[in-house]
Amino acid sequence: MVLDGLAPNGSTARSRQVLETVMTSEDQTAAPRMRRASVGVSIGGVRVGADAPIVVQSMTNTDTADVAATAKQVAELARAGSELVRITVNTPEAAAAVPRIRERLDMMGVGVPLIGDFHYNGHQLLAAEPACAQALAKYRINPGNVGFGKKRDTQFSTIIEFALKYEKPVRIGANWGSLDQSLLAALMDENHSRTQPWDAARVAREALIRSALDSAARAEELGLTSDRILLSCKVSGVQELIAVYRDLAVRCDFALHLGLTEAGMGSKGIVGSTAALAVLLQEGIGDTIRISLTPEPGESRTREVIVAQELLQTMGLRAFTPLVTACPGCGRTTSTLFQQIAKTVQDHVRAKMPEWRVKYDGVENLTLAVMGCVVNGPGESRHADIGISLPGTGEAPAAPVFIDGEKAMTLRGANIATEFVGVIEDYVARKYAARH
Repeated sequence: MVLDGLAPNGSTARSRQVLETVMTSEDQTAAPRMRRASVGVSIGGVRVGADAPIVVQSMTNTDTADVAATAKQVAELARAGSELVRITVNTPEAAAAVPRIRERLDMMGVGVPLIGDFHYNGHQLLAAEPACAQALAKYRINPGNVGFGKKRDTQFSTIIEFALKYEKPVRIGANWGSLDQSLLAALMDENHSRTQPWDAARVAREALIRSALDSAARAEELGLTSDRILLSCKVSGVQELIAVYRDLAVRCDFALHLGLTEAGMGSKGIVGSTAALAVLLQEGIGDTIRISLTPEPGESRTREVIVAQELLQTMGLRAFTPLVTACPGCGRTTSTLFQQIAKTVQDHVRAKMPEWRVKYDGVENLTLAVMGCVVNGPGESRHADIGISLPGTGEAPAAPVFIDGEKAMTLRGANIATEFVGVIEDYVARKYAARH
């Protein structure tokens, strides 16, 4: 529901409550602020918003008409930990492939909900392929290109009618790169009449927010309830994204999807997305996130899932997999040894997590440390559930292992990495209760 808490003519108690929840700064502890109050939405059995954990999602980059390739990538993303996966639905062939992709995933034992990403012709594709409309767990609409001129309202309404017919939630996702130009022009004209006009960037942000909120209000008028509506307002600049979502968060209580659009490749994309989303998440804003990375040539699409998980986990918001604390190395470290062991341990843990997640309750909270010398090594190792302190340059070739804060053994020789992995395996089997 759209709130009028920041409207010129006053505010409601409900909007004030949301504002206080998000923006209160009385408690300056290290923990993130209380989550912004939002209406929960069920997406194919995955709960988003309200008191549900922040959900990780991703998107395929295959041609959706290629059933085998798309199902394969969806499965890879899901197994990496993506709890929702979005696929492009842009052609009749893609729409016809969706139910076959869903069927193939079910046969593979991959139940991850599929989200249909529609632009321009979504109303036609849903009408022509009712099996697609049924197979998708959610529809994504961009109010900037759902239709133009007189056709816009009709085409938007058509998609909402399908959502009502098939009982599907909808994300109304406004985007900086496809902003409703007629709305922007109207707000620019309105701005000229202000005694103190806003700068152009603020007007553009307002147009983005209004595009999402006005579309959500129209969807509610058509009968779509707030527990089946999510909103997003994506831009590609860090400061702009923070400003947009801070404003959007206090003007509605819809569940919010966070993401920096066109974040970029490699470290640039990771740093940009993390910088923006971490600020908002720390303020309690956001119910589901996507890290929109441009993959390096030959790189797996799952990188964006891992980054999203690590962002939430390092902030203390969720736990997905044991993370390895490792020192950066210095002149005291025999760098290749501790680096190799740190990589071996992290790769092993990630490879085992699909099995461990099913078999052991709470194993995602395991903490590990691989340290390079005696300066901070023993201390950091004691802080972890299991830690190893490697010998530094010129030090005796012995690696003490600490378990639950106590020195348990010392590893020596050429097989330290293999032996340490064995210690971890044994600890997991003993420490974590088997699921039934």
